[in-house]
Amino acid sequence: MDIHITHELPSEGPGSGPVKIGWLLSEERGGVIYDAPARVRSVKMSNHHAKSASRCPAILNLESRYFEVKCPFDLRLGFARDENGKPILRNLLGQRSPVRSKKLTSFLHLTPEPEWRYPDRPTIQMSLPYVFIADEPVYMSQIAPFMDYRTEPWPGTIFGGRFPIDVWPRPLMWAFEWHDVDKELRLSRGEPLFYCQFETTPQDRPVQLVEAEHTPELDAYLEHISGAVNFVNQTFTLFKTAQERRPETLVIPKSR
Repeated sequence: MDIHITHELPSEGPGSGPVKIGWLLSEERGGVIYDAPARVRSVKMSNHHAKSASRCPAILNLESRYFEVKCPFDLRLGFARDENGKPILRNLLGQRSPVRSKKLTSFLHLTPEPEWRYPDRPTIQMSLPYVFIADEPVYMSQIAPFMDYRTEPWPGTIFGGRFPIDVWPRPLMWAFEWHDVDKELRLSRGEPLFYCQFETTPQDRPVQLVEAEHTPELDAYLEHISGAVNFVNQTFTLFKTAQERRPETLVIPKSR
């Protein structure tokens, strides 16, 4: 008798169907300027020919794995040093900037020079309110928007990270490493700022992204793990403790 072993996903329960991933804003004030994360799609590509690249299953499968977060601001920034040699950021738009100077300093800052990865590459960070959550094991990677062409390349590179959003959800940062400090950094509202890639178990499961509710349990958990990076160098060592203390359910789809 022949025995055939299959590895089909269960029709119900954990590991079945799409992986539901929630997104929300940690700060609702002014939230209208932050667009919802959107799946990367080659909507403007020709698909009339049967052999068109836009019909290729491998390309479509790749794009389906990435979600883009768009830049919420128009910014033109320059790097300089003051009379004491201290590194500073310059707002090159000046009075023409759509972002007030006081507000700009609240979400954009230059990291201390001793914390730069390379002595000649300043690092800036932009605080963003985007939070991604899941109720089953999911790792999220934050990466550069490599499928989008820029007529004016950034004068450096972004570096993101990879972490489990089911046990360590947190508001995201956009970190930029400035390679050519003689060139300005231009960021335009509506252009892709970074991509999110989600790793599921099994890896071929589709992803369903939904806007999530701010529940008391979720807010309490976010508060419980927030700021740990200020006290511990290796926050990954806290994942087991966080998992033991997380609520059973984090993702509650927002009702409209």
